[in-house]
Amino acid sequence: MKNKKWISLAAAIVLTVTALPMTAFAAKKDGEEKLTKVTLNEVAHSIFYAPQYVAIEEGYFTEEGLDLTLVTGFGADKVLTALISGEADIGFMGAEASIYAYQEGATDPAVNFAQLTQRAGNFLVAREKMQDFKWEDLKGKKVLGGRKGGVHISM
Repeated sequence: MKNKKWISLAAAIVLTVTALPMTAFAAKKDGEEKLTKVTLNEVAHSIFYAPQYVAIEEGYFTEEGLDLTLVTGFGADKVLTALISGEADIGFMGAEASIYAYQEGATDPAVNFAQLTQRAGNFLVAREKMQDFKWEDLKGKKVLGGRKGGVHISM
């Protein structure tokens, strides 16, 4: 099952690279390939994106004609804002941000084109071990759900 997640993420990265305009493979100038600048804004720095980090460090994007700049947006709302404003070319985030923008009347909504992970990387952590945990155990407890606006209202 773990291999499927890594394969899915690797496939998403390949889709990201191949979905870019063909200008990424521009004609060579003075014996050097012209690199296309691409800014990728990720929602959070995450272990789930490890293949992407390896690809950046190993120069795979450069080999494909891309001068990739990685930015961490720290929230889907901020990633979407970067996309809309033109500060980012691609955003890694949940589809909900683009859906919210569409529902608010966005005239040029973001297009979701790849699935990065099969499941959310969210998890619940407690200060002390809880034997036989059940979700009902949270009733009446204070739960820190992340940054304001960063957790869906159903949480």
